[in-house]
Amino acid sequence: MRAFIVLLKKEFLQIRRNSFLPRLIILFPIVIMLVMPLVMTMDVRNVNVAVVDLDRSTTSRRILSHIGASEYFTLVYTTEDFHRAMDRLEKGTADVIVQIPENFERRMETDFPEPVQITANAVNATKGSMGMQYLVQSIARTLSELRDEKHPVVTSELITVQNRFNPTLNYRHYMIPALMIMLFLLICGFIPALSIVGEKECGTIEQINVTPVGRMTFTLAKLIPYWMIGLFVLTVAMLVARLVYGLVPAGSIATIYLGSMLFVLTISGFSLTVANFSDTMQQTMFVMFFFVMIFMLMSGLLTPIDSMPEWAQNLTLVLPPRYFVEILRAVYLKGTTLAELGVSFVALGIFAVLFNTLAAVTYKKQA
Repeated sequence: MRAFIVLLKKEFLQIRRNSFLPRLIILFPIVIMLVMPLVMTMDVRNVNVAVVDLDRSTTSRRILSHIGASEYFTLVYTTEDFHRAMDRLEKGTADVIVQIPENFERRMETDFPEPVQITANAVNATKGSMGMQYLVQSIARTLSELRDEKHPVVTSELITVQNRFNPTLNYRHYMIPALMIMLFLLICGFIPALSIVGEKECGTIEQINVTPVGRMTFTLAKLIPYWMIGLFVLTVAMLVARLVYGLVPAGSIATIYLGSMLFVLTISGFSLTVANFSDTMQQTMFVMFFFVMIFMLMSGLLTPIDSMPEWAQNLTLVLPPRYFVEILRAVYLKGTTLAELGVSFVALGIFAVLFNTLAAVTYKKQA
């Protein structure tokens, strides 16, 4: 026990004496939580629209007015020549072209009016497809208003929409839990591994190898400080999410901390396992970066798992972040209880035991 306390004290002293690490632990989660929710969004805005108005009627002017007034669109060009608008699309100054055909207003009274043509720049598939859908909805709403003005009909509401768990469809509320998980991956994944390899490069780990300190004692002394750092980072991130974005967990905070403790145990144990097989910091950085990228891309952080191919969905079952993503988003947005998330907690517990045992077993203690 005395040897364990001495080693633990040594780890805290090394962290405190490092001029960069304490600043990173405090500033990194604050900056990430302040900046990333503002830039990581699937909401499409500022879609540049060029309109080819061949009709020049009240209807076409109403369509232009609605496009210009929308917060999603920027009306950048109006012309009667489609080739000029297409030139804007090719140069990238326009994202979507709306072509209103000649005599469109008059033909609306017939059974077979010529449709409005929308041409989108699909190089940016998300912006092109979403911008086109927004435009279709905007034009349809405009035409519906015009039709109701000419032929007012009292209709009942046959469809009602209710968004549960995220009523405003705010994409930030979906991404903020993911950012918290990324902080765990970056801080509790990289730093413990670099700490071990740093001692290898400096030669100080050889002094520990000739002492009677056991593998498990050494491993725990290395991991406990980063477990505490992980929980501190979570607390900072949750405070920023509440104070800046007004996002408060719908469920139990204790459930969030329990899931976080299991995930920190898992990812820090994994990082020490990687460090035990690495000889240099460069090697450790490359290996950890490889696995962290897989964790971020295939665990449901950025893209839904259900949208992946079946083989990829099966592969995510052996990725620990997948289960923590389910826990954090479910508790934060839906208020899901610990009992309902039992499978995810059991899976994280298994991974925590597995990786920390591997970290202790693969530590090569040489006298």
